[in-house]
Amino acid sequence: MSFKHRLRAFAAGAAFLASVPAMAQENYTADSTTIRKFYDSALTSHESYENLRYLTKNIGARLSGSPQAAAAVEWSRQVMEKMGLDRVYLQEVMVPYWVRGDKEIGRILSGRNGSQEVNILALGSSVGTGLQGLSAQVVEVQSLEELEKLGKKKVKGKIVFFNRAFDNRHVHTMAAYSGAVDQRGGGPVAAAKLGAVGVLVRSMANEIQDVAHTGNTRYADDVEKIPAAAISTKGADQLSALLKEDADLKFYMRMTCETRPDVLSYNVIGEIKGSEKPDEIIVVGGHLDSWDVGEGAHDDGTGCVQSIEVLRLFKEQGIRPKRTIRAVMFMNEENGLRGGRKYAEVAKSKGEKHVAALESDSGGFTPRGFGIDGNDAQYAKVLTWKSLLTPYGLHDLTRGGGGADIGPLKGQGTVALIGFRPDSQRYFDYHHTAIDTFETVNRREMQLGAASMAALVYLISEYGLDGGPAKAVK
Repeated sequence: MSFKHRLRAFAAGAAFLASVPAMAQENYTADSTTIRKFYDSALTSHESYENLRYLTKNIGARLSGSPQAAAAVEWSRQVMEKMGLDRVYLQEVMVPYWVRGDKEIGRILSGRNGSQEVNILALGSSVGTGLQGLSAQVVEVQSLEELEKLGKKKVKGKIVFFNRAFDNRHVHTMAAYSGAVDQRGGGPVAAAKLGAVGVLVRSMANEIQDVAHTGNTRYADDVEKIPAAAISTKGADQLSALLKEDADLKFYMRMTCETRPDVLSYNVIGEIKGSEKPDEIIVVGGHLDSWDVGEGAHDDGTGCVQSIEVLRLFKEQGIRPKRTIRAVMFMNEENGLRGGRKYAEVAKSKGEKHVAALESDSGGFTPRGFGIDGNDAQYAKVLTWKSLLTPYGLHDLTRGGGGADIGPLKGQGTVALIGFRPDSQRYFDYHHTAIDTFETVNRREMQLGAASMAALVYLISEYGLDGGPAKAVK
């Protein structure tokens, strides 16, 4: 910034403060100073980044029920206990245990073009094909509705290939994901109802990659379970092009995945008690489990270490929050959401009062803002803090948000559900893949996110979200 621009900014800031009543100025200045200290500490600290390194490199992929998930529970418990929090504890939850088995094989078999290998990954919860694999003709569709119109005659005995791509006109890539993911979640059941023997789903990604993206699918108890796999976007384009040349080609898939009996696991919870309103709880969290490919760095190792970092920043600054802050490492977000549901169930049974829940599950990228799922008064209250947040790039304070793990809290009193929103452009390059590794996370971007979360949690702790007058001014 040039000297001229700095001078202009200083003059504008001075004029703004001059228009604010003295008491409000005092609170604004104090809050601004506290938030600045959060950022100073986060940006010069490597502790959270080293936590992520340990989680991803020493423990690795952490699918629910696995030994690695159990190791992650114990690791996160120890990390928070060493911080000297008021309480650290485990919350029991039974989780599914799905095992991928051997590396999957995907092969296009064409009489005209020969055999071509493509990258596939079994979808979470999928059944296997048997050791011999499965080979069948392929029918390509763009939607569940198109599949339904084909009917049993054109689908029975075939592999259904769902090939609806992301709509890349969306600026926020989560909107593109939402517009395509129904074929992954509901495709296998819809195809099985029409007699299909297997399903391929185009990977949930913006770009053309030779990397498959897994993710969970859902079966129905009254519908036959058929094998389901994600195919890389490059492979999907290849298969679609070859189908146009040879409508009778076949696809061979071999997957040895299976679901084993449920396993006892835990949500890991650490908290700092509130000094004035300890019964009012603010949750900040991410999910400790990850898919079994890659290292679960962006999804959701960063969300977990950022949530722990929020507590560290409060401890380091010697801030005793007015309301209780609780960091929760949720288990089983990826293929069951049982951790989030268990947390909400226990909270309801205890009559706990949650005023806000903030989730980080969109990667460790540069912060852009927060999405707020709350009433008008709660949203208006957050907007009164805009001038405290925008200096740090937090311009995107919008209605709608939350997250999968905190979603089950909705309806318990007037809790506001808040989703941390980092820049979304690269998230679906790595989401649910073997390349979601520690090396793809930038320390500064991740730490900016942690400080942003701490700033909002601090303001909620100080002033609540009841819609009353805010002391930090707009």
